[in-house]
Amino acid sequence: MKLAIIGGSGFEDPSILKNPGEIEVETPFGRPSSSFKTGKIGGVEVVLLSRHGRDHSIPPTQVNNRANLWAIQKLGCTHILATTACGSLREEIGRGDLVILDQFIDFTRHREITFHNEFEKGVLNHTPMADPFNAELRRKLIKKAAELKLNYHPTGTVVTIEGPRFSTRAESKMFRLWGADVINMSVAPECILANELQIPYAAIALSTDYDCWKTDEEPVTWEEVLKVFNHNVETVIRLIVATISAL
Repeated sequence: MKLAIIGGSGFEDPSILKNPGEIEVETPFGRPSSSFKTGKIGGVEVVLLSRHGRDHSIPPTQVNNRANLWAIQKLGCTHILATTACGSLREEIGRGDLVILDQFIDFTRHREITFHNEFEKGVLNHTPMADPFNAELRRKLIKKAAELKLNYHPTGTVVTIEGPRFSTRAESKMFRLWGADVINMSVAPECILANELQIPYAAIALSTDYDCWKTDEEPVTWEEVLKVFNHNVETVIRLIVATISAL
């Protein structure tokens, strides 16, 4: 097993990665978002990719998801765990809660979301996507979240929007009516491409805000997202380290 972690913050701490190293990967689709940090967690070989670059300079629409996923496959990774900040669209999903995603709604508009821009003769690459997040990885995450007594939700539908702007109140209310539980700007394209490459993919979403559907508090701001994420990132790290160590 070789596992890729997509996210960034906190996982580059030398105390987390044993035998740390770094590698650059070239792909037919250009450069990935960052170089890959390499090492081991709990005896499992891992590579770490910073989705938005190490200095968070890459806006959501400009993330080269095809290069990122192609590079992960080229490095021989057999599984992917992703982390993401998200806004809550449900009262019961509070700030700092974790959501082990099981469904997505792709509301992006300007991104490359497939490796199959044309079909080879006789090969129609229509990838099944009914259950896009890997069930076995999700079970392991849920088991460890329960053992660690974290505030978590074992299922959740994420709607991925284009960004970088946040939603209008009308959009936020619409997404709630559609059945979305949380909202972010990253997971859907990654998950689609991972499924096309047949690499098992699971994602942990950390709730940082209530988007803007609630009228009894201030709407989301980037400063608030960073504040809550940084305060709770250690919880995400604990869950991933515990899960990897048990694989």
